[in-house]
Amino acid sequence: MAIIGTPEASGDRTLADSVYERVLAKIVNGEIPVGGKLPTEHELCDEFGVSRPVLRQALRQLREDQVIVSRQGSGSYVTRKPDTAVLDFAPIGSIADIQRTFEFRAAIEGEAAYLAAERRTEKQLSQLQAALDELARCVAEGELGVDADETFHALVCAASDNHYFVAARSSMQANILMGLNLTRNLSLTKSQERLALVQAEHDVIFSAIQEKKPDAARTAMRRHIENARHRVFQGD
Repeated sequence: MAIIGTPEASGDRTLADSVYERVLAKIVNGEIPVGGKLPTEHELCDEFGVSRPVLRQALRQLREDQVIVSRQGSGSYVTRKPDTAVLDFAPIGSIADIQRTFEFRAAIEGEAAYLAAERRTEKQLSQLQAALDELARCVAEGELGVDADETFHALVCAASDNHYFVAARSSMQANILMGLNLTRNLSLTKSQERLALVQAEHDVIFSAIQEKKPDAARTAMRRHIENARHRVFQGD
């Protein structure tokens, strides 16, 4: 039996990620429509050449992403069709890692925001305001704003006054930037209201840090990152 951390477990996760992305591609491409039922576990295992535990891990991820729902004794059904642009901005092979990176960020940056609200200096608050203003300018002018977005989140970690948060986030920077590029590119394909909503979430984080409300800052940061994760598959 495979144990977490063993090569077998790692291999299963890699297989599950592959199956997850292949099923997702079928849904994005319209092969399985919204409301449509996925093939049975037996059929999917045969199609992808994997075991049931691997398949179930992939389906669990799709449920967490709110793309499918499983009904006891009936099977799994598609609940929403992600925008086809997802596959343009995040080719198959990267989507599972992007979603996992959001999980990492919610945990790390949520706690960093909590400490930032307790420890931030006036200089750091001014830097956060400048990054927020630059984000607002990008929204107003229809620019991507990845650099400003990254700067804002990196500054929150720095304001925690704990270099381990900064180091942990830096170690994942390539993955984080991939996720930011995806979410902000997708936002540009949506209405101005979508862009304003994302900006408002940054405003709430800043306000909580400014007002030295640690619990509110943690909640706002986690909600923002979790919303970003779900917006990847929000659809039209």
